Amino acid sequence: MDALPFSQACENNKAPILEVLSRVFADRNAVLEVASGTGQHATWFAGHLPHLSWQPTELPEHLPVLMPRCEHYAGTNLRPPLVLDVSQRPWPITVPTAIFSANSLHIMPFSSVEDFFAELGDSAPEGTLLAIYGPFNYNGAYTSESNSRFDQWLAQQSPYSAIRDFEAVNALAESAGFTLQEDNAMPANNRLVVWRS
Repeated sequence: MDALPFSQACENNKAPILEVLSRVFADRNAVLEVASGTGQHATWFAGHLPHLSWQPTELPEHLPVLMPRCEHYAGTNLRPPLVLDVSQRPWPITVPTAIFSANSLHIMPFSSVEDFFAELGDSAPEGTLLAIYGPFNYNGAYTSESNSRFDQWLAQQSPYSAIRDFEAVNALAESAGFTLQEDNAMPANNRLVVWRS
């Protein structure tokens, strides 16, 4: 069997994320994951949270990276990956009452971050839980030297990628009808932020 697409970052953070998701998604039955990457998170969380129907998604050009690992998943609660571009509104997907995304907001253009929250404001059911993992700046400042270096690296990769200011993202969430529930410190100077509509 060929080696499956692999992200070391996903491997490093999946256990701390699971600890939070197992608690905040305990009463949910379906999750939409936006920007599923290699599928390591989707298959790990689906395997450890069998009460959830897990829906992975990706941009069309990244679907070939996501598909192989999902196809090797042995359980029955991982749905076939779907194409989702958050800027193509309205989304061609029914939004469930739980949404998860990791390491996505700092990769996509900020206009897409705006589209992401605007669509949730239009289509997420009342009581939806939104869990976002990744680095954030607070009060316009980096939380660590490593995040500063990471932001410089992001700028070299793409002119529109950057660590987002928590206050700006939270304002988008609030404008979409979401209220901050938790801001969890995670390893490697990341956060896992949870909002509720």
